[in-house]
Amino acid sequence: MQLVVGRIGRPHGLKGEVTVEVLTDVPEWRYVPGLVLRTSPPERGPLRIDAVREQNGRLLVRFDEVSDRTAAESLRGVVLAVDSATSPPLDDPEEFWDHDLIGLRAVTVAGLDLGEVTAVVHPPGADLLAIRRPGGAEVLVPFVAAIVPKVDLSAGRVLLDPPAGLLEL
Repeated sequence: MQLVVGRIGRPHGLKGEVTVEVLTDVPEWRYVPGLVLRTSPPERGPLRIDAVREQNGRLLVRFDEVSDRTAAESLRGVVLAVDSATSPPLDDPEEFWDHDLIGLRAVTVAGLDLGEVTAVVHPPGADLLAIRRPGGAEVLVPFVAAIVPKVDLSAGRVLLDPPAGLLEL
């Protein structure tokens, strides 16, 4: 599975550096010299990171394949991605990568199939699981232990104990 980790912005300077909108919560793992990033559209890459630096809260990246401002400008808007297999294992058994949860079946403690987890949403406060119900409707469920008591990656499911009314559309 491809994980989007950034989007290339405008060029910075004359030697091919670009600004990058960071779309990962672990940029220190995703933006290191030597790492190869896939691109969307695919014909714009892959791109190998030559150098990374931060300036005034912005991430500036130079790629081996980009040597001047004109080439950097041609990359504006390109989406950067990595393979999910490059994600290191998490130390805490109660933490999960978003991509590990997407695609899991959502099942109640009573055994009712609620649908499939399609996204993990991160608003301020508690995270939410987006679940596509049979028939196509989507419901957002707080991803808290009281409502989601178990995530079983090996079984491909997440167990829910929703309070009355939570799943009513």
